[in-house]
Formats: sequence, structure tokens, C-alpha cells
Amino acid sequence: MLRLFAFLFGCLAAIAQAQSVYVEDLTWTEVRDAIASGKTTALVYAGSTEQKGLHMATGAHNVTARYVGGRIAETLGDALVYPILPYAVTGDAVAKTGHMRFPGSVSLTPEVYRDAMKQVALSAIAAGFKEVYLMGDHGDGQGELRRAAESLDGQWARKGVRVRHVPDLYAKSKERARRYLAERHVATEAHAGVQDTSELLFLDPAGKWVRRDKMPAGSSAELGKLFLDYKIDAAVAQIRALRATGK
Repeated sequence: MLRLFAFLFGCLAAIAQAQSVYVEDLTWTEVRDAIASGKTTALVYAGSTEQKGLHMATGAHNVTARYVGGRIAETLGDALVYPILPYAVTGDAVAKTGHMRFPGSVSLTPEVYRDAMKQVALSAIAAGFKEVYLMGDHGDGQGELRRAAESLDGQWARKGVRVRHVPDLYAKSKERARRYLAERHVATEAHAGVQDTSELLFLDPAGKWVRRDKMPAGSSAELGKLFLDYKIDAAVAQIRALRATGK
């Protein structure tokens, strides 16, 4: 009986793993078979490693990006998420500008950031994906994502592969969250404020990444779920619009 239970548990674990939308959870044959079965869309998502005030871990964007990317893929139904790039454009490491004034932050130059995302996208194309969407959870570098997508799309569109940028995930969701908070007279700091903190709170029930005693007033896991949904909704809507227009 114990052997039977062990066998069944192993089968269930294998099925659950095979159904993951994260490329890093799958074997290469599972990725191949997923593409063959219709999962021909790749999500290439960048997070960031940067200071997030006194109360949030430097990897906050990466935690958020993995969750949001997975939810986008599940909603679309035909997508897989490539491993989250944990770096973005956060300042000058030599001059110590922007977030690079704070220990723990990591920055790529705009050129390296753009090229890194292009290389991941090219890896997805090599695997057989027919649509690749670039997106970022950090504000700086959105222009680089757009230029990377436009460059690759210009090369691959005539071969039946589309590469597009999804700026609405960041810009539209952030504006929507700001309006929501402003209507309720809650302070809307641009960085590491209630929105960012609430998102991570929702993803951090164990208290690993948020220092509760130092976070801004008004932050809550309930708000975080709402704001994360804003990101997912904005990205899915833009991807579907891009598909519908063919642009």
C-alpha cells in the first residue's frame, strides 16, 4: 500500500510539474511538447535588484515579476514564462547615481540590458515560440525593452515570429493604482510606497521579504492583490489587442 501511495504521489507530482507555466520548472522535452501542443507564446519578463526602502528586500521586483508572469501565462492559456531577469537599469555603478547609492542594488547599462533581453528573446525564438512579449517590472529601461522588441520584430516578422513590448503592464497599472489610492487620500510615493509594499505583502505571508514594523501606513495584502491584478489585466489586455490588430 505504501508503495502504491508513493507511486501515485510521484505521478501527481510529475503531472503538476509538467503543467507548470515556468520554463525553468520543465525539462527540455516538456518545453518542446508544450510548444507542439500550442503553447507558442513566450513571456520574457525583467524584474530588478534594487533598494526598496528600509522595509522591502532588494529582490521585490523579481518576486512580483515571477508571480505576475505566471498569472499572465495562465490567463492567456498558450504561454510559458522564461526565467525572470533579475537586473535592470537602476543607476550608474561608477558614479553611484540612482539606486546604486545603496548597497545591494545592481544595475545594467541600457545597452547591456537591451541586449540581454534580446538574447533571451532569441533563445525563445530558437526554441520554436512564435510570439515573444518583453515586459519589465521596473520603470527605467522601458524604452530599451521597446527598442529590443522593435529590432527583433523587424528581423523576424517576415518569418512568422512576432516580438512585442508590453509597456501597459507597468505604466497603465501604476497609473490605475495611483488613482485608486488618491481617491482614498492615501499617499502615493513613486518608489517603495504603498503600491509596491502591498504587492509584496500579498506574496509574502511568511514575512520573508517585508519588514512589517517599517512599512508605510496603509499597505495591505488585500491592496496588493488588487494592484497585482491591475498588472495582469493590463498586460493580458495589451497582448490580446496586439494579436487582434497584428501590429
